[in-house]
Amino acid sequence: MNRHFYDYDDGDFAHVLSDAMAINSDGELMMRMGDTMAMDMDSGELHMISGWPNDEDD
Repeated sequence: MNRHFYDYDDGDFAHVLSDAMAINSDGELMMRMGDTMAMDMDSGELHMISGWPNDEDD
């Protein structure tokens, strides 16, 4: 069960908490905006990601 993705903008990984939320290695929350895009909840910036995993991928 692979529940993380790579954030190309920050250069680190984030762990998926739910279908719409994740947390990165700095403890910042990320909200899913699409399959390959997430929004940093602290700054409001959009980040390109490797792909948001979901339960159907397992």
